[in-house]
Amino acid sequence: MPVYSSPGIYVEEVSGGSRPIESVGTSTAGFVGTAPDATARRNEAVAVNSWSEFVRVFVGDRTDSTPLSRAVYGFFDNGGGRCYVVNIPQGEPLAGKGRQRSGLRLLEAIDEVAIVAAPGYTDPLSYEDLLAHCELMGDRMAILDGPEHTGDVERLTRVGGVTLPKPGKKGPEAEAAPAEDNSGLRPRQSDYGTFYVPWLVVRDPLTGEVVNTPPSGHVAGVWARSDSLRGVHKAPANEPVRGAVDLSYRVTKVEQDVLNPAGVNCIRHFPAEGIRIWGARTLAASGSEWRYLNVRRLFNMLKESIGDGTRWIVFEPNDNLLWKSIRRDVSAFLTRVWRDGALQGRTPQEAFFVKCDEETNPAEVRDAGQVVTLIGIAPVKPAEFVIFKISQSAGAGGDQAGA
Repeated sequence: MPVYSSPGIYVEEVSGGSRPIESVGTSTAGFVGTAPDATARRNEAVAVNSWSEFVRVFVGDRTDSTPLSRAVYGFFDNGGGRCYVVNIPQGEPLAGKGRQRSGLRLLEAIDEVAIVAAPGYTDPLSYEDLLAHCELMGDRMAILDGPEHTGDVERLTRVGGVTLPKPGKKGPEAEAAPAEDNSGLRPRQSDYGTFYVPWLVVRDPLTGEVVNTPPSGHVAGVWARSDSLRGVHKAPANEPVRGAVDLSYRVTKVEQDVLNPAGVNCIRHFPAEGIRIWGARTLAASGSEWRYLNVRRLFNMLKESIGDGTRWIVFEPNDNLLWKSIRRDVSAFLTRVWRDGALQGRTPQEAFFVKCDEETNPAEVRDAGQVVTLIGIAPVKPAEFVIFKISQSAGAGGDQAGA
């Protein structure tokens, strides 16, 4: 208590104790590819906030175009507000070589990125690089482009592979294994990836020509627009694709009946509505709770927001007062999420629970320097609770919480 030495009015600042948890951003994209000026800011992750800024940095006086430039234009045209661009040499692997930090590896250090794409990279190795990156980070989703020519629906439902030449053979004799072994076009299963077909027909912003272009940049912009207007819990589907004048292949309803259960999101043309995204599945297994894109992205946001917002507990005394503070702050945050319509239930009690007490933090957990909070969420879809744990640890023994 302060000591007052004379009569008067004194004003003190008293902390209310509450530490609000803020939602992290969900719409910043990271694009990897070759820019029209292939030498501009090569192997750097460059923040870009508008199409004109991209032109100034990565186009200059060049008049040609690339899938990357069309994707960035589509991103901003469809509502995207900020992205990072990594300009890599033509033909370089997305994940870089050896110790070289380039491509996707440069995006690992940027926590802001929530969407990742490599426009026009449609081979199995590129798919694997993108999915592995997002699985490693755990806080972002990959948008994978389907092949430019999409007519074979059956192949789009099967996972493709890399065809290796026959050992000891060169030239025509080295042709790969039988086509049926590796002829699938779909990426592998993943909770952190999405797959879109077909390619879009657009007017190139640099040349003015009408060309086919991979959909990932436009789709990323639609995600950002949907997040801004409705929230990350809204599936970014049944949304118009600005700038698309046609599709390289018009998927029919019968074909989509085959593709949708396989996690292939179709972009459809409708006579009255025009061109719209008509799918919101991830590449997760059909029985997975993560098969819906909006659920996966909502949980990515919740995990990161709660993790960032509870970092203050590191090295706090691991006791009842700390547990009560965690329950209060996390419950207040999830109540706001529920009011935004992201969670099921007529009341907050039906929508979520937060448990942090002696049961989740027995003596052996406290001795390990950890505090464990059990959080249950009922997302808009599916209806059942999905459980995950937030565990903060100092990595050493002692009655302290850590991160």
